[in-house]
Amino acid sequence: MIINKNILNAKFIRRPNRFQAYVDINNKEEFVHVPNTGRCREILTPGARVVLREEDNPNRKTKYDLIAVYKKNMIINIDSQIPNKVVEEALINKKIDSLKNFNIIQREKTFGNSRFDFKLSNSDNEYYLEVKGVTLEDNGITKFPDAPTERGKKHLLELIEAKKSGRGAGILFLIQLENVKYFTPNDDMDKDFGKALRMAKSNGVDVMAYNCRVGENFITLSNEIKIKL
Repeated sequence: MIINKNILNAKFIRRPNRFQAYVDINNKEEFVHVPNTGRCREILTPGARVVLREEDNPNRKTKYDLIAVYKKNMIINIDSQIPNKVVEEALINKKIDSLKNFNIIQREKTFGNSRFDFKLSNSDNEYYLEVKGVTLEDNGITKFPDAPTERGKKHLLELIEAKKSGRGAGILFLIQLENVKYFTPNDDMDKDFGKALRMAKSNGVDVMAYNCRVGENFITLSNEIKIKL
């Protein structure tokens, strides 16, 4: 997908809370919105080069969204609204091989006590798909989550129930960067999520990971990535 808004670079200063940050734009301090509730501590460091998207909503408190960070020469998209858009584009364009047979794509549909990102269907089956954006990377190894997530565990348990009901079910980790060796659950951060992910896999829930091609003004699904559970 192409980001059809004005894009500019800045220097990261500090992040007083999850949704707000201060950046340096041409030696002027600017207050910006961070569209990511994760910690991102390993990349949002003082002096880091960041990418801003200019918004045109006069009712906003901030003029810019901080959507990406450079980690050395590698750009990592951190916009938590992006993964579902990228996956929807990929589903429409039949870029996810295991899901090519589903021609009806619906967003934000409920099964049990959870609302999943996608409900896919065709004349024979229904499939519930949950998408998780991944920004945590170390030497090509990517992990999720970067903060404890009770909601993520709940989604996995509901996916197991969807699978037991005869429907299809899967979780797709969208890695919002390019150079990746493999994906693994971040047991050090949230062992319960890792345990639930392995249980989901053993109960027939599909576990997928894809990386992305990323630029300052675009991001698109790229290749399926090896998973180590």
